[in-house]
Amino acid sequence: MIRVPPGSAPVLLVVAHGSRDPRHAATVSALTTRVRSLAPGLRVVTGFLDFTVPRVDQVLAGLHARGTREVVAVPLLLSRAFHARTDIPAALAESAARLPGLRVRQADGLGPSPLVTAALERRLAGAGVAPGDRARTGVVLASAGSGDPRAVAAFTDLARAWRRSAGWCAVRPAFASAASPTTADAVRALRADGVRRVAVAPCVIAPGRLPDRILAGAEEARADVVAPVLGDAPELARLLLQRWAQARGHRPALLAG
Repeated sequence: MIRVPPGSAPVLLVVAHGSRDPRHAATVSALTTRVRSLAPGLRVVTGFLDFTVPRVDQVLAGLHARGTREVVAVPLLLSRAFHARTDIPAALAESAARLPGLRVRQADGLGPSPLVTAALERRLAGAGVAPGDRARTGVVLASAGSGDPRAVAAFTDLARAWRRSAGWCAVRPAFASAASPTTADAVRALRADGVRRVAVAPCVIAPGRLPDRILAGAEEARADVVAPVLGDAPELARLLLQRWAQARGHRPALLAG
């Protein structure tokens, strides 16, 4: 928990992609609620890029009308792909240009970070993978996917690093769109390599069309364990606050509780 005197710090704007699937907005709301519980006194709001309201421009206009002049926008994204590099900066710049005196800083997205892998491990443990099972368990680390080769390469690097740090017998990346292999193909590849127990860890925050594709691939290839999406994992809530603080040039003092 961090203590923030009311009105003493920039508003934290969580910028989510948005989805036609209502589970997406519900999950983002639950995560935002957890962030508020960790930072009493800090104003935390959510804006969406598409499909869902309120949109980012609507949230910023509302904050400006109520006197807010400083905002830190934290992308609710696990990679620096197109949305983080293009869509979000454009949306923030457009609003700032229309709202006199408003200063908006964009923080880094959530990944990569040890807190992301800790959240993945929490979800796998909840699905039945005990710490002692890691040496005999191969993991398919499944993401939504990206057409940006840099994002794909970074995700592949994350899979390698996680295998080394967590002690899995193998970790293979998989993608629900725009890149290969698919979740089903990655599960089958681990089986072909002799891995007898395969778990699928969706590295996505909220349910939706692409996460559903990950789950369908896991079922098709008969994975032994399938973890849920990251959702409102406490590690993600802490990471949102870290990114907010880093954008301000501070290191957050996270207290117990």
